[in-house]
Amino acid sequence: MNISRHTPISVGKYLISPLTKALDNGWFACSVSIRSGSGSATTDRVVRLTRLFRDSIAAAEYAVEEGLRWIGLPRNQLVIVA
Repeated sequence: MNISRHTPISVGKYLISPLTKALDNGWFACSVSIRSGSGSATTDRVVRLTRLFRDSIAAAEYAVEEGLRWIGLPRNQLVIVA
C-alpha cells in the first residue's frame, strides 16, 4: 500500500489536503482532508472518493476539486499565490 500526500491548499479558514493511494492493479484511488479551526477546536473531515485514476497527479487534482466543492468554492474562483 503506497499512500502519497500532495501539496495542501489553504483557502480562507480551510486547509485542503489531497491524498492518493496506489492500488495493486496499477490504478490510483484518492481522498481529501478538509481541515478547519485550530487547537482543540480543529475539525478534520476526510472524504474517500470512489473514482479511480491512471496516475497520482490526476487523482490529486480531482481530490482538490472535490474539497473545494465541499467548502462551496468552485475551482475557477481559486487564486493561487506562489
